[in-house]
Amino acid sequence: MRRVVITGLGTVNALGVSVPEFWPKILAGENGVGTISKFDTSGHTARIEGAVNWNVEDHFNGPDQRKLDPFTMFALVATKEALADAGYDDSNELSVEERERFGVILGTGIGGITGILEQHLVFLERGARRVSPHFVPRIMANAVSGQVAIANGLLGSVFTTSSACASSGHAIGLALQSIKSGEADVVITGGAESSTTPLALAGFCSAKAVSTRNDEPELASRPFDKDRDGFVMGEGCGILVLEELERAQARGATIYAEVKGYGSTDDAHHITAPKEDGDGPARAMAIAMRQGGVKPESVDYINAHGTSTKYNDAIETRAIRRAFGDHADKLMVSSTKSMIGHLLGASSAFELVATALSVKNEVVHPTRNYTTPDPECDLDYIPGEARALKVRNALSNSLGFGGHNVSLLIGQLD
Repeated sequence: MRRVVITGLGTVNALGVSVPEFWPKILAGENGVGTISKFDTSGHTARIEGAVNWNVEDHFNGPDQRKLDPFTMFALVATKEALADAGYDDSNELSVEERERFGVILGTGIGGITGILEQHLVFLERGARRVSPHFVPRIMANAVSGQVAIANGLLGSVFTTSSACASSGHAIGLALQSIKSGEADVVITGGAESSTTPLALAGFCSAKAVSTRNDEPELASRPFDKDRDGFVMGEGCGILVLEELERAQARGATIYAEVKGYGSTDDAHHITAPKEDGDGPARAMAIAMRQGGVKPESVDYINAHGTSTKYNDAIETRAIRRAFGDHADKLMVSSTKSMIGHLLGASSAFELVATALSVKNEVVHPTRNYTTPDPECDLDYIPGEARALKVRNALSNSLGFGGHNVSLLIGQLD
């Protein structure tokens, strides 16, 4: 069976518009959460988000802005960075035969909701004939993978996965399987999301899923902390270049980590609430380790789903203990969401970018705002400062509405 490695990384998130910009900030435990300014939130119980701070004109001209939803813009920018990082600065210049071996598998949980709301308003106020001809190709979930393939001339298997907060985890798992099976040699994978809109926020507020710590946004996302009161909506993307190992070595590519395993399960319990015994996530972690031929004792770090909601954090902790037994007390665990909020369908991807950097640089980032221990959350969540750690193997977990559980196993080359 062919082995798969990560050779390129790209990101757009609330702490930066590139890997070099965000990585030092996340190690320092900096805050990316603030007050929403792009729409009126006076009728919402939550008024905070982890927003991407960029000037869109620096990346896209006017016509492109009308054709592309923000989630697709994020992916295009991050893909350009990831391909350059991998040494494929202009993939369009590769031969047709090579480009036929490049795939694109990306995830999004909600897709083009910004465009849906904009054009629905046009329809109501100005009539059917004024709806943009770009409407459907802008908002469809597969626009993100299609546009990335078009921009970079990639001719292999191209599609989008959608499974709520596990969307990009499933995308990465399928990318791994695609290369292992011989279908592709290189796959651009990950996910993108931009769903902080009045309607989506209202839905999460009504479900009482989001933090209402509006006066202290910098303290709102606090995974595993006893005083957590909900997640914070975020936006952005994470893009990874996955590549067959021998190909990567032959061309002298930088290797961040090997992608060793992928576990996918479902709770089959409730459309939004995780099953309390933690069996589903525990099975996903066990499958990933078994697939990678890795014993639990050789896993050093877990990048947790860690949403900052009451039930998720306690149940994920329970699942980790179920999967690891006594070794759970030796694991280091942290939540990237504590700094940038919850990227929904893109969260798996961005968190795997951070995990790959941890493997490569032998350091793990802290969990921000973890100050008051919760008896139901009793692991080492790396409060305070980043820690030096030789990460032999790491898991990155994602749990989504629908009962979806994904665990990705990466680590150093054996």
